[in-house]
Amino acid sequence: MTRLGELELKDAAKDAAGNWQRFQCFVWFRDRELKKPEEWSVIYTHNRDSGLLDQSNAAVINKAMMLFTEGDDPDVVMESHSHWAVGHVDGFSIRVYKRGRITKAFRTYHELAERMADYPILDESDYSERESNATYENVGEAAWRLKQEFSLPEDWQSDVYGWLADHRDHALENTDDQGGWPDEDDLEAAFAGLGYQRAA
Repeated sequence: MTRLGELELKDAAKDAAGNWQRFQCFVWFRDRELKKPEEWSVIYTHNRDSGLLDQSNAAVINKAMMLFTEGDDPDVVMESHSHWAVGHVDGFSIRVYKRGRITKAFRTYHELAERMADYPILDESDYSERESNATYENVGEAAWRLKQEFSLPEDWQSDVYGWLADHRDHALENTDDQGGWPDEDDLEAAFAGLGYQRAA
């Protein structure tokens, strides 16, 4: 995906058009529906196991591409393909050329690819929000054992997240692009700081 952003538009278009014909162990059934399938490219943005960065960038790209999915003969079609290793890969097929000219849809995608080639995050705000949400969820998962040992109030997860942010923010730092994952020592410190009592 990033490679196209390192090429000039014309070179990127030549490289992208018909790329699906070079995929190994791949069958694209839509090629039978198209008059000139060799003018189309299949672009994958993320898969079932993608980290937060790919998820965030995919959402930005998806929003931009949706503008070209309307009508009876759209230049972009959203795609989701099964894959033996990652369950599924998602993205879209895009018409690169139309009547011999590079489509606006591909130009729009290429602009995003160029941005990612210069800097990997397309939308800092979206990525940051995903980090925060994932970390919040991870607090609950990481405390799976401790939750059984303490008497916790209903809003404990929010309080623990807030305590860690104020006192041990390193515990909330993003790791492996999956959000923060506090260890048990940090969680026990938060429980103690919040005055949670061990269950009898």
